[in-house]
Amino acid sequence: MSPLVIVLIVIAVVLALLFVGGLVASRRRLANPALKPHIRRADQALEAARASDRGWDRALLEEAARRTLAEERPGFGVKQMHLVLVDDRPGVEEDRAHMVAVGDDGEARVVSRVTPTVTGSSSVSSSARAAG
Repeated sequence: MSPLVIVLIVIAVVLALLFVGGLVASRRRLANPALKPHIRRADQALEAARASDRGWDRALLEEAARRTLAEERPGFGVKQMHLVLVDDRPGVEEDRAHMVAVGDDGEARVVSRVTPTVTGSSSVSSSARAAG
C-alpha cells in the first residue's frame, strides 16, 4: 500500500471517531435533566429583555397578572411569576405578554394586552387560564 492511501485511511478513521464521539456527547447533553430548566431560564431572560426593550414595565405586567388571577381564580396563591413570551406584532393593538404564575394549585397562564396611552406610558389588561 502506498503511504498516501495509509494517510487517507487514518484521516477517515479519525474523522469517523470524532463524528461518533460528537454524537455520544450530544445525546448525553440532551439527556441531562439540568438542561431543560437552564433553557427555560434563558428563554425567560430573553423575553424579559425583549419586554424592557419595547418599553414595557415588568412591574405593571406582574401587577395586572396578579389582579387578573385574583379575579378569575380566587384562592390561587402565586409563588412565582414568569414572563414566558413577548408577542410584539406590527402596530400596537395586538401586543401581548404571556406570563405563567406558579402556585400551590399548579400553573396558570396570564395573557396581557399591552397598549400605549396618550402620555407615552402603557396600560395593561389581562385574562387568565390554566396552563398545561
